[in-house]
Amino acid sequence: MKPEERPGGMAHRLDSMSIGGIGVVSGYGWGREQMLQGVLGGKPAAGLYPGYGPGRDEHAWVGRIPDGGDPAHGRGLFGRAVVAAAAEAVADARSRGWCDTGRTVGLVHAVTLGDVADWRDFYLCDDGHRRSRDYLPMLPSTPISVVMQQYGFHGPAMNVSAACSSGNVAVLTARQWRDAGLVDDVLCVSTDLSATPEMLEHFVGMGAAVSDVDPFTACRPFQEDSLGFIMAEASVAMVLTDAVDRPYARVLGGAMNNDAYHVVSVEPSHAQFLECVRKALRDSGVDADKVNYVNAHGTGTRQCDAAERDVLTTVFDDKPAIISVKPLTGHCQGAAAAVELALIALSYDTGVVASAPVVAPAHPRLLDGPTPMRGGFTVNLSMGMGGNNSALVVGPA
Repeated sequence: MKPEERPGGMAHRLDSMSIGGIGVVSGYGWGREQMLQGVLGGKPAAGLYPGYGPGRDEHAWVGRIPDGGDPAHGRGLFGRAVVAAAAEAVADARSRGWCDTGRTVGLVHAVTLGDVADWRDFYLCDDGHRRSRDYLPMLPSTPISVVMQQYGFHGPAMNVSAACSSGNVAVLTARQWRDAGLVDDVLCVSTDLSATPEMLEHFVGMGAAVSDVDPFTACRPFQEDSLGFIMAEASVAMVLTDAVDRPYARVLGGAMNNDAYHVVSVEPSHAQFLECVRKALRDSGVDADKVNYVNAHGTGTRQCDAAERDVLTTVFDDKPAIISVKPLTGHCQGAAAAVELALIALSYDTGVVASAPVVAPAHPRLLDGPTPMRGGFTVNLSMGMGGNNSALVVGPA
């Protein structure tokens, strides 16, 4: 499709935005290849860490980001991870033919809680007193400002939050900007480094997270005896553009809505979740029977499992293969949807669909470990606390 003129003289394709570059910081390490090889190798990102539990005297299974990054980008890992993921995505996109010269590039940062560890230390260790130069990196505006300055991007830059569906929502926001003529391209970054003892204690208390057993025992989406999810961390960046020679995949459309039912629980009829998925298909121009894969939100909780089984049966007639990666990556909270979108894009590029091994009696369409990619369309489902639902439709480049 030929580019068409939009306000401001910027030319855009109207059918999709392509994923042109990917950067990842995760429990697997600093880089997208570390995550890809870990997932394809069937290795969970989580490990046993001390200092957890109500008395902070227990070990817990969590997928924490290891130490690394440039100290110039913050005393904590949060700012370092944002900048590192963005840098890898931009370098990757440029290596694949993206040239941002003369283009208006914006930045959407999906974030839920910000730099949890550094804010805790600010209050409890520094008594609220810290040099201004050390305080500023904690502000939500600082990491994205650093990235915009680093590359001379002058499009809009903002944080968005929709709980655990934030990664999908960032991409939908980017598309709205492009369709409104505000940008040519968007750097989407999703970051969550909240697997701290304080946060994990409450997710365990709510019956959602599990910390005292290994990931394959705890998290079994669409399988028997699932207990919940393992909490994890990540920062994922993707360059969304129509001006790259070798894109990974195309984002064809999507939708988001809200159950308006409860601050935590999923609405039992699943009516809004079902409608969200149908809207995403309509928006993308893809029929349900053309979808080969559904990447499940797949937390391994009873409510999430029931809602997604309903979507698979009601919308897709149980025909697509089910992708489930949270037993491996852990649940990266506000960055979870972005982790999974990055893996979907990489699967189109490598020809291998990443999914966790099946360890118990399971849904017959659940993939059992890495599987050859059959092409076609993939729907990335994501749900978040507060009733947030989202779905993206992705296709080959």
